Amino acid sequence: VQLQASGGGLVQAGGSLRLSCAASGRAFSTYSVAWFRQAPGKEREFVAATRGSGGSTYYADSTKGRFTISRDNARNTVYLQLSSLKVEDTAVYFCVANQRLIQSRIPLDTNYGYWGQGTLVTVSS
Repeated sequence: VQLQASGGGLVQAGGSLRLSCAASGRAFSTYSVAWFRQAPGKEREFVAATRGSGGSTYYADSTKGRFTISRDNARNTVYLQLSSLKVEDTAVYFCVANQRLIQSRIPLDTNYGYWGQGTLVTVSS
């Protein structure tokens, strides 16, 4: 599967953005899809995920309540709604995918074999 992330941009603190991750390939509904982010000088971190089987969602503590992940399997697309953005949310956001991930492996980027190119989100104060 190939992934194409889009929707990043410059936004003021408190604002919102919606990121999209469009996938090509078959059986998209069976893939778990996650978003990770990496800020300059920092390690990559888990943001949110939606599981392929049943569509369960998972969030990092830092994004819970502010970000919402959703998927439209008919369009082969996963969305990440970013709300109440903070300066510290500034990062390159990557969408990733893999099949057959158990829950404990969802937040670990090494478990994903398919990566999009990343989209930059910049939050200004």
